[in-house]
Amino acid sequence: MGAMIRAMRWRFDPLSLAWAVALFLVLLLLATVGARWGWLRSFFGDVLAVAWVYFVFKTAIGARVLPLALAALGVGLAVELGQYLAATWHLHIPNRALRIVLGSTADWWDVLAYTIGFAAVLAIEGLRGAAVFRAARPRASAP
Repeated sequence: MGAMIRAMRWRFDPLSLAWAVALFLVLLLLATVGARWGWLRSFFGDVLAVAWVYFVFKTAIGARVLPLALAALGVGLAVELGQYLAATWHLHIPNRALRIVLGSTADWWDVLAYTIGFAAVLAIEGLRGAAVFRAARPRASAP
């Protein structure tokens, strides 16, 4: 685990930023316009949320695909754990927008959606030609 963390480097990846912005806009549309779309909004939104977190991480961190994807999955699972603990301890988020973003009810379907998002990230990166265990290297710029 320590070697995996040492292999991470700060960097800026504009393509990952573009993907993060595009996914954020889709998530924003799902949260506003898609409010009446039921399961599509909630389940597909959770799948996309993991991919969004992955691309946010990938924008600034040069690392292997698997650790970044696991970190994104971890964020989703931490949010879900927070929802469960808030319900258990009868806590309430007073800010409506934050309640929409973080959710307010823990659900095993959300965990499944996060896992599917994690698998989708691995599949997409695999299709893009990046080996799951290969380190991301910044591209050299031309002089």
